Amino acid sequence: MATMVAQKLSHLLPSLRQVHQMPRPSVQPEPVFTVDRAEVPPLFWKPYIYVGYRPLHRTWRFYFRTLFQQHNEAVNVWTHLLAALVLLLRLAIFVGTVDFWGDLHALPLFIIVLTSFTYLSLSALAHLLQAKSEFWHYSFFFLDYVGVAVYQFGSALAHFYYAIEPAWHAQVQTFYLPMAAFLAWLSCAGSCYNKYIQKPGLLGRTCQEVPSALAYALDISPVVHRILVSPNPAMDDPALLYHKCQVVFFLLAATFFSAFMPERWFPGSCHVFGQGHQLFHVFLVLCTLAQLEAVTLDYEARRPIYEPLHARWPQNFSGLFLLTVGSSILTAFLLSQLVRRKLNLDRKTQ
Repeated sequence: MATMVAQKLSHLLPSLRQVHQMPRPSVQPEPVFTVDRAEVPPLFWKPYIYVGYRPLHRTWRFYFRTLFQQHNEAVNVWTHLLAALVLLLRLAIFVGTVDFWGDLHALPLFIIVLTSFTYLSLSALAHLLQAKSEFWHYSFFFLDYVGVAVYQFGSALAHFYYAIEPAWHAQVQTFYLPMAAFLAWLSCAGSCYNKYIQKPGLLGRTCQEVPSALAYALDISPVVHRILVSPNPAMDDPALLYHKCQVVFFLLAATFFSAFMPERWFPGSCHVFGQGHQLFHVFLVLCTLAQLEAVTLDYEARRPIYEPLHARWPQNFSGLFLLTVGSSILTAFLLSQLVRRKLNLDRKTQ
């Protein structure tokens, strides 16, 4: 009996050894979605934000997955992404109510919706994917500035076409749109150059903020003039309330963009929520939505005013729009090539 048990055990032990030696399926570690500031290059650092950065040189799929993860760019992505989806819905409603192809005076309305969607989408994409590498950080934000430039021209066009009073139109009609196109491109070029040189002092702020301020001053001038000359806007001109809101929201957005508030008051506590750039995004979205509502009301109610001012099919603004888009894209592309060359030289010298 003991002999039989010993024989069976001798046959069973090799089998147990084989089972024990069989390779087990490897367990993949969970990806690390965020790291501290010390683990990314200074290019990616945000003032007063010390954690919540995403690691570099991961797959594109990794960065798209971070859309649903918590990091210090998540709110910046979602504020503009949700607003872009709202504009798509608004455009779908317009398609059912506005004859974009048959009405010669509806094209500026289509352009302002298109440019608003463009800048919101490119901004969301830049904040989502810029952590891929240093080159893509520069390139995506250059693309973001292209979106801002075309939106600036779209805003100028909508204000010039629908919101302007005949008296102001007579003063600025010869130079308004060409100057708006030039300043939109200059704003894009200045922002790209400021990003490229990476100097946060007076030079950098001058390159980025002065062209943008000049562009806004020109673009909003028809609205400001109309507000100043309107005798009883609340009763006779409901669109003016939205125009006033867009001005207030833009000024608030510009304040938070420049001042790094409130994170400068609570350093290290606003790595996910509460950054000034997030509030800049929120107020800029509110500005865009108020502007679009005002322009829509103007398109519907002010036809007797703007139709005589733009009686002929205005090919000039279509050409200027395409020129703004093309020159801004070309500028961003050339700066991205300078970045590539600079990064390659830095690697060779290391």
